[in-house]
Amino acid sequence: MSTALLTLDHVTTYYAQMRILEGISLQVGEGELVCLLGGNASGKSTTLKTILGIVRPRSGHVLLGGQDVTNWPVPQRIARGIAIVPENRRLFGQLTVLENLELGAVLRRGENLGDDFDRVYGLFPRLYERRGQLAGTLSGGEQQMVAMGRALMSRPRLLLMDEPSMGLSPALVQQNFQIIADIHASGVSVLMVEQNATMALSIADRGYVLSTGVIVLEGSASELLSSEDLKRAYLGR
Repeated sequence: MSTALLTLDHVTTYYAQMRILEGISLQVGEGELVCLLGGNASGKSTTLKTILGIVRPRSGHVLLGGQDVTNWPVPQRIARGIAIVPENRRLFGQLTVLENLELGAVLRRGENLGDDFDRVYGLFPRLYERRGQLAGTLSGGEQQMVAMGRALMSRPRLLLMDEPSMGLSPALVQQNFQIIADIHASGVSVLMVEQNATMALSIADRGYVLSTGVIVLEGSASELLSSEDLKRAYLGR
């Protein structure tokens, strides 16, 4: 595996007295696309919140580029190159597409954003056409494009994606995953939380499987795709 950009080292996370993650360890290497699989209530979203610093682990460490950021606040982690495409997109519906994209570059005030807009509009030509439209009036697929474009405007080293296929039609899911693969091919490291195991593994380098807060399987994407253990652990058969 390539040099680790992100490392979770035996992380245990609680909500009040309820343990959500128990001693999980995972890595995302420079330039890797890694998927984190699991069913509902498996701990996937909590893992992302722990990486971002929204939730602090009870024990264990979060490292970014080899530096311990376990106790860093969210803005400091984002400034170091983490961006997220959140579940359900969470756009500012009363702002235009352009304004939502600009918010993704809020920590880059004063910089020339022309190349970044060109990149986003190159990936999502529809957003150029809709740039003056209120984000809340867009279709679900178009809103997902805005959420992804907004994250890319920060020039992330590590892109976190929370259930990117949720709520999309099968055709849009296919298109969405192709765009994620293109983003990865451009050199951005990606950690993708996803319930659609087959689609996620079809574009990933490696994967982990969470079950009730514990990593029960890990391996290359090809190994997991052919794994009977994956079917039992993840699909329940």
